[in-house]
Amino acid sequence: MKLFHFSENPDIKIFNPRTIYDQTDAKVWTIDKYHAPHYYFPRDCPRVCVWHKEDTKEQDITRFFGMSQVNRMIAIETDWYDRVRKGSIYRYVFDSADFELEEENAGYYVARRPVTPIDVERIGDLVTAILDEGIELRITPSLIPMKKHVLESTINFSMIRMRNASI
Repeated sequence: MKLFHFSENPDIKIFNPRTIYDQTDAKVWTIDKYHAPHYYFPRDCPRVCVWHKEDTKEQDITRFFGMSQVNRMIAIETDWYDRVRKGSIYRYVFDSADFELEEENAGYYVARRPVTPIDVERIGDLVTAILDEGIELRITPSLIPMKKHVLESTINFSMIRMRNASI
């Protein structure tokens, strides 16, 4: 299995563990293939990613996907759309043998020592890359109302960079 890290920097030769947020130990973070499209965005772009699994209530599937034929959706704010449309990122590829599972629902894997990527790939058309994964991309003026509804539901989710969301 391969794991991924996304960056706007194309020249990272080695990934050293670092602390983020309130962590006490330094880590290198990666993501599995299923959750990787959640990172096809400029780093600071706030987004809400939702998908359903077997434990999601039917009413929540209808609520979030009732007019769609997909089972995953990512929402971003209107103010970020041009940056996503015009942006590009780099997908660093890693061998999973160097990592351990940190959080299954979000697909996070970590290493506590320096790791070297086995490849780096540029993703130039982010919107197409997201759509090619079969994910619906929603654009909304603010993610805050969606955040509230997601947190009150049984839908599986990942909310990324929400500190940058419009109020």
